[in-house]
Amino acid sequence: MPARRRPRRSGPDSYDPDPGRGPELLVLVCSVAAAAVAVAQPLVLGRTLDLLLHDGAAGPWLAASAALLVGEVLLDGLTALLTGRCTADWTAAIRHRALTGMLHAVPDPVSRHSPGDIATRLTVNASDAGGTPAARAALTASLITPAGALVALAVVDVWVAACVLAGLPTLARVLRTFARDTGTSVRAYQRVQSDIVARLLETTEGAETIAAAGTAARERERVLRPLTDLAELGRRMWVLHGRALATGGALVPLLTVGATAVGGLRLGAGAMSVGELVAVCRYAQLTAGFGSAATLLGALVRGRAARDRTTALEQLPALAYGTRTLPARGPGVLELRGIRVVRNGTEVLRADHVVVPGGLTAAVVGRSGAGKSVLAAVAGRLIDPDEGEVLLDGTPLDQLTRPCLRAEVGFAFARPVLGEGTVAEAVAAGPRTVSPHRIREALRVADADAFVRRLPCTYDTRLGDAPLSGGEHQRLGLARAFAHAGRLLVMDDATSSLDTATEHAVDQALRRSLTAVTRLVVAHRPSVADRADLVIWLEDGRVRAVGTHRRLWGEAAYRAVFATAEHAEGSFATTDDADGLRLKQSASGRREVRP
Repeated sequence: MPARRRPRRSGPDSYDPDPGRGPELLVLVCSVAAAAVAVAQPLVLGRTLDLLLHDGAAGPWLAASAALLVGEVLLDGLTALLTGRCTADWTAAIRHRALTGMLHAVPDPVSRHSPGDIATRLTVNASDAGGTPAARAALTASLITPAGALVALAVVDVWVAACVLAGLPTLARVLRTFARDTGTSVRAYQRVQSDIVARLLETTEGAETIAAAGTAARERERVLRPLTDLAELGRRMWVLHGRALATGGALVPLLTVGATAVGGLRLGAGAMSVGELVAVCRYAQLTAGFGSAATLLGALVRGRAARDRTTALEQLPALAYGTRTLPARGPGVLELRGIRVVRNGTEVLRADHVVVPGGLTAAVVGRSGAGKSVLAAVAGRLIDPDEGEVLLDGTPLDQLTRPCLRAEVGFAFARPVLGEGTVAEAVAAGPRTVSPHRIREALRVADADAFVRRLPCTYDTRLGDAPLSGGEHQRLGLARAFAHAGRLLVMDDATSSLDTATEHAVDQALRRSLTAVTRLVVAHRPSVADRADLVIWLEDGRVRAVGTHRRLWGEAAYRAVFATAEHAEGSFATTDDADGLRLKQSASGRREVRP
């Protein structure tokens, strides 16, 4: 069945830091209040000036003028404070939503975004998008100020208002063109910016390979190549921005001069007082403030384009969970019925009537690209098949609740993500609450207890302070999987960094400690397949055979799966580890399970 849209979650993961409209409304209220004070101030100041020029009895009006001035300063400061808080809250909320959407998403859609692209969306784009609510409130207030000034100007003198009004249509056309063209440029700029970050991150991660191959110059050229496009798009945005600001900047003095000239004529004709002329000049400046909206409009356009990019992460398709749980006890029988997985129109996996009895180990083998990891992901329900169903103890996995599924089905990967805490915290992290004894036991089974005890603070050593090799890092991931093992454990190449002797020791300890756990192991070595109770042999995305390694070894095509330089002349009976230790691999005592 295909992946579905994200359902409404409940429980600890349901926290969604949504600031709502509250912070934006507070910014809007303070901005509008500041705009109202700015509009009222010229009228009060003009009246105060007229009274002072006539009889000097302007006490109340003078006090009111001073109060408006102080109020405007305080409101501007409060607006700035609330704007910062609103932007911070929304940026955090957008990052949380995008990150949650990505972590809950089906792996395939996430993999279409490069790490650099995701990093750009979660940092730069989220920051721009977080400023959108405050920019929207500020833009609203910025339009109220000139609109209010125009109304006040009409109250003072309608002829001056008509003079100012004549220049506003030109400004409106400039803003409309600016918003349209800027939106296109901003979206293209953000895409190129993301591409550069993705290339830079790839180069950083592959620095050793680049140095060894001597391709530094080529990589530098590859990373910097999009800078030409970025520079061109940046110049275009600044040209558009500068054109809008220049038009607005030219209108301010023109409108002010025009209003002053008409006001002067009206003053000479005795139709206007000196105070009213002062108010007229100030209102003409405020009315031309429509031009200052270009900066806020640009921020709003940029924020909306960035929000589209973060929303794409939020809306990645996720698995929907059911309402059923598994019985308290169960053997852990895994069954794949009519499974079919299609990617880009190509069938990458087909499996039907594949059964892994409870408590046994099944190895999944096949050449590169045969569908091993896809089968492992389907079996543990990291992804849903396009057709068919996976059952655990007779219950379809897609009908289980999320807590039940993740508690009963565990994963161990080749490159586990351990976090930044201590060794003990990394092993304890998971769907179950595990005791210190359980942590130590899991480390022992993973053959990690010895090197952990040598760390500076043993189990309490922070991972950032622990110089771990690839194999040690992988063993900690195995320990975490063992500590939280339910009734099915899927190991996708989880022992690839271990030598054969260590891998054998881990397997033996695992069999002794987790006898009731069914294990599905993606295997690349014949030794792993031999130790398994059952082998699922994949070829070109289809299950070619299911049986024991001993029985399948008789087929040349099966042996060819392991025909590397190390094993081309080897046999099923023996395997050499990295230190030359020969391990006897006997099939005695195993249950043979046939398809």
